[in-house]
Amino acid sequence: MGVFDLSVEQLNTYRGTNPKPRDFDEFWDRSVQEMKSIDPCVELKKSGFQTDFADCYDLFFTGMDRARIHAKYIKPRNGKEPHPAVLMFHGYTGNAGAWIEKLGYAANGFSVFAMDCRGQGGWSEDPGGVRGTTYRGQIIRGLDDGPEYLLFRKIFLDTAELAGIAMGMPEVDKDRVGVLGQSQGGGLTIACAALEPRIKRLAPLFPFLSDYQRVWELDLAKDSYEELSYYFRWFDPTHAREREIFETLGYIDVQNFAGRIKGRVLMGTGLMDTNCPPSTQFAFYNKLTGEKESILYPDFRHENIPDFNDKTFQFMRGL
Repeated sequence: MGVFDLSVEQLNTYRGTNPKPRDFDEFWDRSVQEMKSIDPCVELKKSGFQTDFADCYDLFFTGMDRARIHAKYIKPRNGKEPHPAVLMFHGYTGNAGAWIEKLGYAANGFSVFAMDCRGQGGWSEDPGGVRGTTYRGQIIRGLDDGPEYLLFRKIFLDTAELAGIAMGMPEVDKDRVGVLGQSQGGGLTIACAALEPRIKRLAPLFPFLSDYQRVWELDLAKDSYEELSYYFRWFDPTHAREREIFETLGYIDVQNFAGRIKGRVLMGTGLMDTNCPPSTQFAFYNKLTGEKESILYPDFRHENIPDFNDKTFQFMRGL
């Protein structure tokens, strides 16, 4: 395994470095209530992509700041109703991906919902509206204005809102909904299941957005976490505000959501991953109190892991 991080024995006991704000749960309780006060104005449009066994739609709903959020929605035609559903979240800067990538679940009787994150590569809107830097990175967007303005607060709430919409579909069994994703998608999987605790199963693969201070201390504020380095260099070059900055980021640190999760967890980790270091993933995992399983891949970095994709499919079939 990689020598840049902790041993497997140490990973199994590591519980994170980044500070957790004292009012973390109150902050998110208020945020969820604000999100639920919004009329989602759900709109379905038949997609140009169709299959013989499922209907494909572009789904739009209104999220925070009145942004219109887009998701791909696949409804099996011959599935027993109500049937299970899975939500899928994509990697950083990407989009919901190709329709064909989701058909395996639909062919097995699942409704599928795959969201475009606002401000990234899909059709979802990003109204903006912060004073501070918007250069490249989205982790730091809104950091100068306070936790309510953090872009990832809005993205996290978008995931929970989509989950609620999915559970409200007449063909979906609200008690058989799962969530999955890798990297940013893994982080959003965690946030979604924490903010919508009716989620029954979640399968994050090398989750991003966890334990920012640990990433910094490992000198790995590069690649996906590069914006942390830019922020300190430009706005706090002597690190006089380091504690304040990391504590504010703690509001969008997914390790802090572990105690809110009610569903069963399957997590995959590549032990050579220098983008999302294994210790940052186990900072989340070790705080979980419910049923959980971790699968380690000693030779894998931050890359597609076909074996975990197969295991995730079998895991979600348990719904």
